[in-house]
Amino acid sequence: MSPTGHAASDFPALSAQGHVTFLGAGPGDPGLLTLRAVEALASADVLVAEPDVLGVVRCHARASVSTPELTVVDAQSAAAGVPVLRDAANLVMEAVRGGRRVVRAVSGDPGLDGNAGAEMLACAAAGIPFEVVPGVANAVGVPAYAGVPLRDAQGADVRFVDARTASDRCWTEVGASDATAVISTTLDSVAAAAGELVSAGRKPDTPLTVTVAGTTTRQRTWTATLGTIAQVLKQAKVLPSPEGHRPVIAVVGERSSAAQRDQLAWFESKPLFGWKVLVPRTKEQSASLSDQLRSYGAVPHEVPTIAVEPPRTPQQMERAVKGLVTGRYEWIAFTSVNAVKAVREKFEEYGLDARAFAGIKVAAVGEQTAAALVDFGVKPDLVPSGEQSAAGLLEDWPPYDPVFDPIDRVFLPRADIATETLVAGLIELGWEVDDVTAYRTVRASPPPADTREAIKGGGFDAVLFTSSSTVRNLVGIAGKPHNVTVIACIGPATAKTAEEHGLRVDVLSPEPSVHKLAEALAEFGARRREAAKEAGDPVTRPSERRPGARRRRTTT
Repeated sequence: MSPTGHAASDFPALSAQGHVTFLGAGPGDPGLLTLRAVEALASADVLVAEPDVLGVVRCHARASVSTPELTVVDAQSAAAGVPVLRDAANLVMEAVRGGRRVVRAVSGDPGLDGNAGAEMLACAAAGIPFEVVPGVANAVGVPAYAGVPLRDAQGADVRFVDARTASDRCWTEVGASDATAVISTTLDSVAAAAGELVSAGRKPDTPLTVTVAGTTTRQRTWTATLGTIAQVLKQAKVLPSPEGHRPVIAVVGERSSAAQRDQLAWFESKPLFGWKVLVPRTKEQSASLSDQLRSYGAVPHEVPTIAVEPPRTPQQMERAVKGLVTGRYEWIAFTSVNAVKAVREKFEEYGLDARAFAGIKVAAVGEQTAAALVDFGVKPDLVPSGEQSAAGLLEDWPPYDPVFDPIDRVFLPRADIATETLVAGLIELGWEVDDVTAYRTVRASPPPADTREAIKGGGFDAVLFTSSSTVRNLVGIAGKPHNVTVIACIGPATAKTAEEHGLRVDVLSPEPSVHKLAEALAEFGARRREAAKEAGDPVTRPSERRPGARRRRTTT
């Protein structure tokens, strides 16, 4: 049974005509997709969506899903940058007639999308089965993320207006009332919509908020009144702009006043809101770290600084794995996710699985290494209770006891550049160690040119360095981060390496943990935000500072 209560048999059977799911992708935050939407995406054969919507839903679909590109049919709408006439209906009908399961994803909610409504009618007329998965409507989700409640205990009316299709009668009715008005419009049309309401009777001093890119880390909200919004956008240098066609949600009424937004703007006040943070690790290594950074409002950008390759001579690893199966070892110690991966791949090569670890004690350094073992089906017997390092592991490792330990040998699969700390410590505790090169680490290829330019030109707000090698390798393949970029290091050794490369360390993690490092960066961001507010300055990201600005060193 799925989380939404759907058994496999509940889904419509595939037929010669296929099936269509009209799905609401919400305002832009992928976290606002419903459980049912995720289920539908996972079973889709074809996914039809505009590029901005596709970016929200694509990660939940199968790798093999087809994503035909929508084209703009109307030349005038193409010139304006807003596709009005689309060939989505044709794409949907063509795909579904091939007997495939089609997901038609739209921004917000399908019930509020006029094109989706027409496409549903086309399916109904052709006898094609379809379903509708509601989504969070833009006009509701965006104000919630902007800290603008639409109703209070008195229960005032809320009126939703699409400025593109609103009639004179609509503007007259909304302007003559005291209801909260939620207006869907574009950045360069906000002032005109405000003028319509004032002409219809709304007072020019009525509070108004305007939010662009709502629910995403690019979200930005301006507070003004109906009479001042044009001047506010001009002073903020938002308009005039070639991006004036960007959609916005404007909320008109007392509930969008600045006093309330200061208290309720929970999303834009996240400590790293909008910060572009460079994580010099692969996506696989940094998945949980990137999720944590997103929870602070940041936009993580993973750049691998090392590549992992098999050992030059595999015979040593092959002998050790065979010895693991034949009872040569009492312990096996994993010090990295890559070590787990190397052993797992060798197991699969020999047709073995986690059962081969039966009777062998397993040690792991670090949360991610332990998680990789659990994913393999192996629960570690020993994880350091303190520092997640070789030294921390040695503190908890038992000395060899010939009475209780029938075998005195430890298998240590590791990188070719690993230090000797663990080997020496285990020998001192009385153990014999098979120190085996399970993989080689080599410097990764340089990132794309635009990423290198962003690193050197101050396009990133912060860089997280998780080891000395990440410092050396990043500088080697991409260049030195700009001096406006906040440098965060996992420990003193990493910080020393950063300083040796001419970098100023702003944040030092209190513990050698990537999650504590991200937490320390968030605390740095929060202090920076509060200092700006107390000084009466606008809250800006480090990358928005002028090049060459000097800053004091701060540690956490």
